[in-house]
Amino acid sequence: MKRTGSCCLPAILLLAMSAAAEESRVTRLEDGGHERVPLNTVAPAYPAIARRDRIEGDVQVCFDVDREGRPYRIAVRHSTNRVFEKPAIRAIRASRYQPLPEDQAVPAIKTCRTFRFRLESATAD
Repeated sequence: MKRTGSCCLPAILLLAMSAAAEESRVTRLEDGGHERVPLNTVAPAYPAIARRDRIEGDVQVCFDVDREGRPYRIAVRHSTNRVFEKPAIRAIRASRYQPLPEDQAVPAIKTCRTFRFRLESATAD
């Protein structure tokens, strides 16, 4: 079998990042209080090394939200591959929630998000 030109590469795939975020728990006071509403949810960047090596994975990150709507005490709860942890933490750190009124107590319930990093091949229509 004879190879011609640069046909040694497999079919070219467009690798798209799919970092779907799922809110595992919406923080809500048990006494019917205020729900922490996301204002700006940032999707994590797919790490170049993971894209190159075609690695997929999931990361669950838990955090608290302060009165001004900024996440803090950000910690990885579960991860299938450490390469995805820093981008997930950066995305949480850059996200914002609706601030609470001064008379509203800050809930002591953690919020968790799961980011799913997936590679998708492009298909011709």
